[in-house]
This record gives sequence, C-alpha cells and structure tokens, in this order.
Amino acid sequence: MAAETYETGPADPSLPGLLRRVKSLVKAYVSLVVVDARHAVHQVIAVLCVAIVAAVLVVTAWLAFVVAVAGWLLQDGISWPGVLACAGLLNIVAAALAGTWLWHQLKRNPPLAATLRQVEGEPLRGDRQ
Repeated sequence: MAAETYETGPADPSLPGLLRRVKSLVKAYVSLVVVDARHAVHQVIAVLCVAIVAAVLVVTAWLAFVVAVAGWLLQDGISWPGVLACAGLLNIVAAALAGTWLWHQLKRNPPLAATLRQVEGEPLRGDRQ
C-alpha cells in the first residue's frame, strides 16, 4: 500500500478547510482499518492452518492408539470381530466424552450470548442488583 500523506499543520477555520481535514482524518482511519483487517485475516489463516495440522496429528495419534490396543487384544487371543468391536467401543466412548465436554462448554458460554442479551434487553451481569 502506498504511503499517503494527510493534511496537517495549522487549522483552516473556514468550512472548506474543516471539511478537508475531516476528509483527511476519515481517510486515515479507513486506511488503518484496512491494514488492521488484512493483518487479522492473515492471523486467522495462520491459526486455521496450525489447527488443521494439529487435528491431523491428533487423529493419527488416536488411530495409532486404537491399533496398539487392537494388537494387544489380538496377542491375548481375542478374535478379530471382538477386537474390532472393542476398537469401535473405544471410539464411541471417546466421542461421547468429547460431546459431553462440548455440551458443558456451550451451556456455560453459549454462542452469541452478549448479542442475545442486547436483543432480549436483559441487564448485564454486573448491572444486576
């Protein structure tokens, strides 16, 4: 982005001078918002990339754990259907635990809670007497 210059110096008391300074100030704020928004988008992209890589690594680790448990069960003489049933049960238990955790998080901090309070006209938490 090319560097822009904004009007500075002694204030012109006339209406056109005031309008020029207001226009210059608005341009400065708009430029700041644009640069800040671009920076925020780059940060969000970086966070999403790291989150995707971390998710792939966690899934890989989980699969390795399930395969290790299956190998251990096979070594103990359990049949293939029994091993697959245990692996499936392990996945269902893990999914239930993750879902329960998420449910409690959403109950404690529902999405858009502040917006809903404003729309419904509820007092802020600190304003209650």
